[in-house]
Amino acid sequence: MSGALLTTSIPSGNLVSRGKVRDIYATDEALILVATDRISAFDSVLSPGIPGRGEILTRLSTFWFRHFADRVPNHLLATELVDFPEPFRNHPELAGRSVVAKKLEPIPVECVARGYLVGSGWKEYQADGTVCGIELPEGLIQASKLPEPIFTPATKATDGHDENISFERMVGIVGTETATRLRDLTLELYTKAADYARARGIIIADTKFEFGFDGEGRIVWMDEAVTPDSSRFWPADEYEPGRSPASYDKQYVRDWLEASGWDKEPPAPALPPEVVEGTLSRYLEAYRQLTGEDLVMAADKD
Repeated sequence: MSGALLTTSIPSGNLVSRGKVRDIYATDEALILVATDRISAFDSVLSPGIPGRGEILTRLSTFWFRHFADRVPNHLLATELVDFPEPFRNHPELAGRSVVAKKLEPIPVECVARGYLVGSGWKEYQADGTVCGIELPEGLIQASKLPEPIFTPATKATDGHDENISFERMVGIVGTETATRLRDLTLELYTKAADYARARGIIIADTKFEFGFDGEGRIVWMDEAVTPDSSRFWPADEYEPGRSPASYDKQYVRDWLEASGWDKEPPAPALPPEVVEGTLSRYLEAYRQLTGEDLVMAADKD
């Protein structure tokens, strides 16, 4: 496998943003979204990157966007490099990890669906019996499946952690009609994706969605879709309520960082080779189980 792609440089491309993972270029009509192999945790970009991670994220997002295309429109315009505009089509390093996407007006709320009691939700439940202010039944334990999935929106922070907000506050930001539509759509997509994944050996414990408005005022699914970055993926055959589950997602990296003794202030410690390899293998296994295909990286094809 080729080395990690940590940054892109398109001399005649219009770079408008370089985030923790994605480099974003703009044309007059569209955006070029490039998922690099950078990986972040606890608000820090980590070294040395995970080779091929960006391609896994992009291809898995494309899979889900297409899977639900009859239910909600998405931002995809092109996924194959040959269909990209100039000068991007002449950069083979973009193959597999990039898409041409519609320009949208982002809705400034992240739409999170939770089906299991884990992470910050578990900590809050232990203290208050709630998750994001939503009361839950007594007697639940770590990693319990919730009686019904819950919707827990968050504001999208430019720096630092996003802030969980109530549905009522979301209404104040986007209005009742949009908030209700996004809540219902989020829970529908999560439930259907979770059922699909469960039948293939993966539990989707939670996931987040981002949406935007197109020029006609329609809600469009954007950013990424049910990936190991935006979701918690657990191997179903190892799931056991009452303990922290094994995972196919970025939690593996978070757990290593927690155990390293790092104080979460930059710079973060470098990931050792076994953590890099372990992360990649988990992402690839999630892709294989969900799509039914082994992923051959674009850089490794003849």
